[in-house]
Amino acid sequence: MKLQTVIKNNMEFLKGEPTVYFSPGRVNLIGEHIDYLGGNVFPTAIHLGTYAFITPRTDKKLLFLSENFKAFGIKESSLDDLSYKEVDNWINYPKGMFDALIKLGHNIDHGFNILIYGTLPNSAGLSSSASLEVLIGTMLNNEFNLNIDMIDIVKISQKVENQYMGVNCGIMDQFAVGMSKDQKAIYLNTDTLEFSYVPLVMGEYTLLIANTNKKRALADSKYNERRSECDAGLEILQANGVKIKELCDMDENMFEEVKDYLDNPIIKNRVEHAVKENQRVIKAVQALEQSDIELFGELLNQSHASLRDLYEVSCKELDTLVASFRTHGAIGSRMTGAGFGGCTISVLKTNEVDLIISKVKQEYKNAIGYNADFYLVKTSDGAKKLESGEIK
Repeated sequence: MKLQTVIKNNMEFLKGEPTVYFSPGRVNLIGEHIDYLGGNVFPTAIHLGTYAFITPRTDKKLLFLSENFKAFGIKESSLDDLSYKEVDNWINYPKGMFDALIKLGHNIDHGFNILIYGTLPNSAGLSSSASLEVLIGTMLNNEFNLNIDMIDIVKISQKVENQYMGVNCGIMDQFAVGMSKDQKAIYLNTDTLEFSYVPLVMGEYTLLIANTNKKRALADSKYNERRSECDAGLEILQANGVKIKELCDMDENMFEEVKDYLDNPIIKNRVEHAVKENQRVIKAVQALEQSDIELFGELLNQSHASLRDLYEVSCKELDTLVASFRTHGAIGSRMTGAGFGGCTISVLKTNEVDLIISKVKQEYKNAIGYNADFYLVKTSDGAKKLESGEIK
């Protein structure tokens, strides 16, 4: 839907011409489930994301409306009570950002009418929650001239996800959403937050996202469970004198030397995934910089096998897509995101994209019973206020 149409359809709610902000979603090319283990990750922001159309109020009310979920109607909150309420559903994300900034001492003295419109598919693992958090942080920073650096908005957004929403995510999603640049991926060390931009030059190849359309009901609980298992592994290694601060401080050789300290096979598998996935990220960045797209694709294949067999966060739907893509010509394919549903990312020859999609689409429907959706990866800048010429 065109942005001008969204505005026109909601003028009664907005009560005036809105200011518009955009925050992208993200896809992680490789480096899964290690952003909370001190690992390296390699995400890029995508053109799909979340828009906020806002008009200021003279009172302290916060009125929210979602263009995507009109059936929920207008949700109301207030600057005087920003506590988490399960009944508030999705508006807890923006409420959490208001709450965090006020508690940091920023003067947010009036409310807003806030219309949200998302182009990210629901429950797809493309970071709709991080997109919404960074969106609201960017909006408040601009509207109240708070002069907060984007890196700090990123950190505040992660804190809201962890402490307000109760999901123990790492910082990758918020970092990618806030800090990305068009045509680039971010090579990020999640321990030190050192990062660099890597040109996303794929030559004769294209990156394709495929959405399983399976609702990820287990993702949050399993996410916290996996993190606990990794924490246990780190504690065991440290108790046995292994001098590391994070699991991803180890390389493959070091893991081989110390793995026998890990008696529990499940914990050993989790740690092995973390260590080897981190090394795959380093190799994948080097492969892209050297235009070795075939090696890049093979590393994606290895990543999926590890997430499926060692970290156990894949599912039938994701495995079906990955296997089908590889059968029909993808040089690399893997699940991306938290798992248990969501999306895959695949590397295909550009001139074969349509043919491969048609074959995978049919195979997936035959095996699963409903359709997958497909999106060519188009990169994006990070969260920002849109200028009038960008609101079309």
